[in-house]
Amino acid sequence: MSHSHEGHDHASKITVDNQRKVLIAFFITFAFMIVEVIGGLLSGSLALIADAGHMVTDAAALALSYAAFHFGKRAADERRTFGYLRFEVIAGLMNAIALFAILIWITIEAIDRFRNPGEVLAGPMLIVATIGLVINIAVFWILTRGDSEHVNIKGAVLHVLGDLLGSVGTIIAAVVIYYTDWTPIDPILSVFVCLLILRSAWALLRNSMHILLEGAPANASPEEIEQHLKKTIPGCANVRHVHVWMITSGKALATLHVLPQADANPRLLVKRVEIELRTKFGIEHSTIAIDWPDTAPEDCCLGVEPGGDHEEHDHADHDHAEHDHRHEGHKH
Repeated sequence: MSHSHEGHDHASKITVDNQRKVLIAFFITFAFMIVEVIGGLLSGSLALIADAGHMVTDAAALALSYAAFHFGKRAADERRTFGYLRFEVIAGLMNAIALFAILIWITIEAIDRFRNPGEVLAGPMLIVATIGLVINIAVFWILTRGDSEHVNIKGAVLHVLGDLLGSVGTIIAAVVIYYTDWTPIDPILSVFVCLLILRSAWALLRNSMHILLEGAPANASPEEIEQHLKKTIPGCANVRHVHVWMITSGKALATLHVLPQADANPRLLVKRVEIELRTKFGIEHSTIAIDWPDTAPEDCCLGVEPGGDHEEHDHADHDHAEHDHRHEGHKH
C-alpha cells in the first residue's frame, strides 16, 4: 500500500499539535491543582480539596494522553513486536486505582465533617473556585481546538467537563455558606464531586481491564464480523475462528480464517476481507488465513479446556503453508 508524503506530513502535524496542546493543558491544570489544594486547606473547604482531587484525575488523564502520543511513536523491536502502545493502558489502570484511593479518603473526611462541622471561609473558597472555573474553561478551549476526535483528546475533554461541574458545585457551596453559614453544604457537595470522580474512575478501570484481557472493541464483536463478511464479501463461503482485540484504545487487531468458494480467487478474497475490516470496523491490522475444504480444522484451540476435542486434532495435517498472512498495518 502506498501513501503520499503529504498524507504522512499532515498526520504527523496533527499528532504534534495534539501532543503540544495536551502538554500545555497539563501544566495549567497541574499548577492550579496545587493552588486549589492550598486554598482548600487555608479555607477549610473539603469541597475545594475534593475538586482538587478531581483535578488530579484531569492532570493524570492529560499526562496519560501525552505519554501515549510520545511512546506511541516509538518503533516496535524484537522484544516488543507491537511497540509500546500498551503503556497507555497500564498507566490508565494505575490511574484508576489511585482515583479510588482518593475517593475513599474524601468520603471518610466528609463523614467526619458531618459529625464535627468546622469553620469554612466562604470568601477564599469562592475566589479559588471561580478561578478554577475559568481555568477549566481555558483548558477545555485549548483541547477542543483543531483535531478533537482523537481518542486521547476525547478522554481528556471528558475529564475537564467533569471538573467544570465540580467547580460549579464548589462555587454554589461557597455562596450558600457566605449567605446562610450552613457549612454542611461543603461536605455534601464534596460527596457530589466524589460521585463525578467515581464515574470517571470506574469507566477508566473497566476500559483498561477490558483491553488488558484482550477484549473486543464495542463495534467489532467476532459474531458481527463473521456475519458481515459472509454477507458482503463475494467468493466467501465461510468465516471461522474470529479473534479481535485491542492493543490500546482505538487500535484494534484481528485474526480469522476464511473459506473461499470453489471458483474464488483466494488472494483477491483476502484483500477484500482486509479492506472490509478496515473500512467497516476500523481494524487496520488483520491476519487472514485461507482454509481449504480438505484441510480446514474443525475447532479453534483457543478457549478450549485441556483434554478437549481439540487435542485429538492432528496439527501436522493442517497445511500452514497454504495460509496467506497479510499485515497491512505494518506496510509503509
